[in-house]
Amino acid sequence: MSDQTPAAHPSHLAQIGGQKPVKPATFPCFALAPWAIVVPFLALAAIALGKPASIAMAVLIAVVLGAAIMAAVYHAEVIAHRVGEPFGTLILAFAVTVIETSLIVSIMLSEGVGAQALARDTVFAAVMITINGIVGVCLLLGGGRHHEQGYTQSGVNHGLAILATLSVLTLVMPNFTTSEMGPFYNDKQLIFVAVDALMLYGTFVVAQTIRHRDHFLYPEEADGTHDTVPPAKAVAAGVMLVVALVAVVLLAKALSPSIEAGVAAIGAPPATVGIIIAALVLAPESLAALSAARANRVQTSLNLAIGSALATIGLTIPAVAIASMYMGLDLELGLSFKSIALLGLTLLVATMTLSTGRTTLVQGMVHLVIFSTYLFTTLVP
Repeated sequence: MSDQTPAAHPSHLAQIGGQKPVKPATFPCFALAPWAIVVPFLALAAIALGKPASIAMAVLIAVVLGAAIMAAVYHAEVIAHRVGEPFGTLILAFAVTVIETSLIVSIMLSEGVGAQALARDTVFAAVMITINGIVGVCLLLGGGRHHEQGYTQSGVNHGLAILATLSVLTLVMPNFTTSEMGPFYNDKQLIFVAVDALMLYGTFVVAQTIRHRDHFLYPEEADGTHDTVPPAKAVAAGVMLVVALVAVVLLAKALSPSIEAGVAAIGAPPATVGIIIAALVLAPESLAALSAARANRVQTSLNLAIGSALATIGLTIPAVAIASMYMGLDLELGLSFKSIALLGLTLLVATMTLSTGRTTLVQGMVHLVIFSTYLFTTLVP
């Protein structure tokens, strides 16, 4: 036998001794994206800094807040893929509503300029961003890449009908009621409209996920991937979702004065704050909608856009209404005549551009022109 027998590797010795090789310690991710675990805890640590004392600190906290919002929506989507519908839609809507409501109420409590109109400005911004901004970009990019794209028209019609009803009840009618002066509802009217909003949104969810699910699915896009998420991953995502939401709420409270101060410093109208909030909250869903449109799944893009707009009105308005009545805050909901004209144009054009079951880049360009007009006339009233 040769005297130069190679030395046995430690892992081989462990296997000979009946023991499994020891693996190096790794960070417990539970099959989740590592960034989505690190960011919520980083956001909790940022809360200890308190209200930002400088522009650099405010920017840093804003970046952490945006990342925490992305993490919260990521974990909500993991849970949604596991539990399926209708619970998945409800979880996603609940997460977005908590984030949006926390941002709105935090700034309203600061009693800054335009605070009582912040909920109106944010909801209106969300409608314009989703129906004109997201839909416009999706149709333009999808049409440019795939020429024409198909979708199931009936489901889009259901969503637009409910969106038109909710928009008028919450954002237009307050200007024409007489029980309360100005663009306000009194408490009884506010409760009535909040209940109507919840009923309409609940009806939409039931129709989309149970009773008429096929109306919201394009045959070439249908899938059933929700059952591929392991239970352990869903439980871990649930825990991290709670952590992320707590971090978002507390960070929003700390950052709200800086958002108002920044908008005032550049001389922008108070309504700009609502646009910033809506853009932050809708960022993850916007990216998902654009990705779907590029992959020739415009049905998914439309479901995300219209569903986001409905959730914003159907859930955020009732939540903010309850919070405002409990805290004794005034809630200005009625839009200006200029905004009413843009809202009416948006709903009218959407019913025409999304009434054929096929999309082209022409329709996308029309929506983007309306969206750019909304942004320009907000900044330059």
